[in-house]
Amino acid sequence: MSNESRSILTAQEMELALKRIALQILERNHSVDDLAIVGIHTCGVDLAARIRKIIQEQAGVEIPSGSLDITLYRDDWSLISQNPVVRTTDLSFIVEGSRLILVDDVLFTGRTIRAAMDAIMDYGRPHSIQLAVLVDRSGRELPIQADYVGMQTTVLPHERIGVLLKEHGGNDEVVILKND
Repeated sequence: MSNESRSILTAQEMELALKRIALQILERNHSVDDLAIVGIHTCGVDLAARIRKIIQEQAGVEIPSGSLDITLYRDDWSLISQNPVVRTTDLSFIVEGSRLILVDDVLFTGRTIRAAMDAIMDYGRPHSIQLAVLVDRSGRELPIQADYVGMQTTVLPHERIGVLLKEHGGNDEVVILKND
């Protein structure tokens, strides 16, 4: 992979996008009753925590949250790695009947989201699942759309989106990277 990259979202723009997503979630749902936020490993977990914090500050109440590992639910996991890294799923709230906000960093083919919905159903049947993503890069293979989007962009086939977060030792930024 080349080190060549270009920034498409700065730290300040990322913060504004997450605030906008959080406020749209509040506006659309009218109430935080039965609302829960779940991040998909890895970056989705960190973004979900940030969105949850903003919602809690606005609503003045605690919102249940969790993290979801979808590795073994993917239909292509054996193609990605012979030794997949399985992380922890933590859904320490009642999924059944909840209005669940699923958070991921980048929406591309839709396969990660499909796998996440399959994983969630193993814990119960939520009343609804809404999807929040920082970046929608287009290129869907499945009919999945985000309810809340920080930014939408088109990326060439030889490029990919990199989401850099301070939680992982860097600066907040979204970049387009060129694959070799």
